Amino acid sequence: MSGELSRDINIKEPRWDQSTFMGRAQHFFTVTDPRNVLLSSETLEEAKVIVEGYRAGIVRPGLTEDQLWRAKYVYDSAFHPDTGEKMFVIGRMSAQVPMNMTITGCMLTFYRTTPAVVFWQWVNQSFNAVVNYTNRSGDAPITVNQLGAAYVSATTGAVVTALGLKSLAQRLPPIISRFVPFAAVAAANCINIPFMRQRELKYGIPITDENGNRLGESANAAQQAIMQVVVSRIGMAVPAMAIPPVIMNALEKRAFMKRFPILNAPVQVGLVGLCLVFATPLCCALFPQKSSMSVSGLEADLQERIRQSSPGTTHVYFNKGL
Repeated sequence: MSGELSRDINIKEPRWDQSTFMGRAQHFFTVTDPRNVLLSSETLEEAKVIVEGYRAGIVRPGLTEDQLWRAKYVYDSAFHPDTGEKMFVIGRMSAQVPMNMTITGCMLTFYRTTPAVVFWQWVNQSFNAVVNYTNRSGDAPITVNQLGAAYVSATTGAVVTALGLKSLAQRLPPIISRFVPFAAVAAANCINIPFMRQRELKYGIPITDENGNRLGESANAAQQAIMQVVVSRIGMAVPAMAIPPVIMNALEKRAFMKRFPILNAPVQVGLVGLCLVFATPLCCALFPQKSSMSVSGLEADLQERIRQSSPGTTHVYFNKGL
């Protein structure tokens, strides 16, 4: 590419069309790429300098469009879209596949005893709590007490749910018992995500017009955002927690697996990882990251303020979180 890079490239938005599922899928395959977890702090800071410099109208000499987009996605993988803060490494979406394949694989392997169920559900929900906090929507701070209360409530609810389902499954065929971890995770997501993001439900998340001008905070928008995230997270778990149990149920009857039972956990983790490589970005893509809703769906007082300050606005936009 010859000449200076154009300054008209909109890197505030993804490279691909976000109005289509395929465009969003391409975007999230890049954002959730597990290789991004291995990037050094120097690489992340360099990407940050390139992106923030370009936004300020400063173009590094020799920078190509592909290099700019690569820097943008490295930046997006590590820095929060609302606060600009560097995210805790295991809370980043690029850590979802390696972390979840290990935890989910162990949950599916060690599901027969109550202590194992409690331990791995606790590990899973602790990890989910980190992810949910790291990828929250909005830029309002949350206190240590609020965070602690949300974590204890979410984790306790998830563990109790898992134990209750395990108790019910004892009277069902063995193959059904293998799906207890999935049912527990699905139910726990409905508990964990709203608890960890309860501040958004109480005070709302930032909403903007189509040009990015901030119009206020809406709890109704937060409800829609959290509901979409819950659906996406449950969708991510379906292939990883529904397909491997069926395969393992068949493999464990084979002489080879009976002879080498130590292979059970590694094989299960590998199967889960294979499912998650595709399920994670595809389920993130179910809904646009920059979600929207009609002004008529907002709180009455906020509707009135928007009609007065921006009468031509019919829809508002917000970051739904991940």
